[in-house]
Amino acid sequence: MDLYKIKKDTLEPIDRESFKLEKDIQSIVEKNIETLFNLEFISTEFSVGDFRLDSLCFDNETNSFVVIEYKKGSSYSVIDQGYSYMSVMLNNKSDFILEYIEKTGKSLKKSEVDFSQSRIIFISPSFNSYQKNSVNFKDVPFELWEIKKFSNNTISLNQHLSSSKESIQKIEGNKNSVIKSVSKQVKVYDEDYHLNQISEKNNILYSKLKEELINFGDVVLDYKKTYISFKKNNVIICYTIFRKEHLILEIVKGNVKSDGSKSKGFFTLDDPKNISKIKNFKFSEGSRREYYNIKLSNLNDVGYCLLLIKQKYDTFN
Repeated sequence: MDLYKIKKDTLEPIDRESFKLEKDIQSIVEKNIETLFNLEFISTEFSVGDFRLDSLCFDNETNSFVVIEYKKGSSYSVIDQGYSYMSVMLNNKSDFILEYIEKTGKSLKKSEVDFSQSRIIFISPSFNSYQKNSVNFKDVPFELWEIKKFSNNTISLNQHLSSSKESIQKIEGNKNSVIKSVSKQVKVYDEDYHLNQISEKNNILYSKLKEELINFGDVVLDYKKTYISFKKNNVIICYTIFRKEHLILEIVKGNVKSDGSKSKGFFTLDDPKNISKIKNFKFSEGSRREYYNIKLSNLNDVGYCLLLIKQKYDTFN
C-alpha cells in the first residue's frame, strides 16, 4: 500500500520507514490494542508450556482469548506456529484464565470463556506468497495483518483476507494430528454458516442490506458465531443478528466503563421514525456496550435502516 500527499494537483509519494525491531511493532500495537482490534490487553510475553506468546488479549464480544505474534522476517511457517500456539492454549486453558485473573484483577470462570472462537493474529511489515497461501482456507483460525510505517508519522494496518471455500481439514486434517485436534475444538464461521440456517425472506433482506452497505465504500464483513458485523477501519458499524422471521440490526452507541465514563466518539442516532430502542450488553469485566436495536422485517424498510446506519458510518470519515 502506497501513500501520497496532495500538493495542489500533484501527488507526492510518502516514503516508508522500517521498524528497527519486532519490539517496536509490538509496543505500538499493545498500546493501541483497543483502537486497532477492539481487544482487551492482558499481558506481554506470556509463558505457557514451551512457548512464550508475544501478546495475550481477550475479546469481550466473543468471550475468547486472542494471541498476537509479531514478525519482521518471513522465514517461518504461519501454519506450524499458529497451530502450535492454538494447541498449547487448548491444552492449558486454566493457565490462560489464571493469567487473565492475575493481570486484570477481575474474575473469569472457565464456563464464561468460549475457546471455540480463539484465534491467532500475526502482524508483520510483509508476508510472502507462501505464507498467504498457507492460510487460504475458510476454517483456519489465524489472521494476517501487514503493518506499514510512513515518514509522515502514519501507520497503516491491512488484513490479508481469504476467499477460499476449501477446508484445511480436507488437505491436512488426516495427516496432521495437531490440525485435526484443533479443528475439532475451534470453529471459524463464515457467511454460509449463517445463510444456511435462515429463511428465504431473511436471505433477501440480508442480501439487500449487504449490497447497499458495501456500496458505502471500505466496508468489510466479519463473521462470528452469533452475528455478522459490518466494519470500517476495523471498527464495527453495525451488527446483523438473524431471527426466525426478521433481522436485528444493532448500531453501536459506545462503551460505558464501570465508573460511568464513556468511550471516545459516543454516538447519538437521529431516528425521526423512532424505530430503534436503546439496549446494552454487559461485558464480564463490568463495563457495558450501549447500542440501538432495530427490527428489520420488511424489504421496504431497508432504505430507512440504511439511512440510520449511514449516520454511524459517517462518523469514521
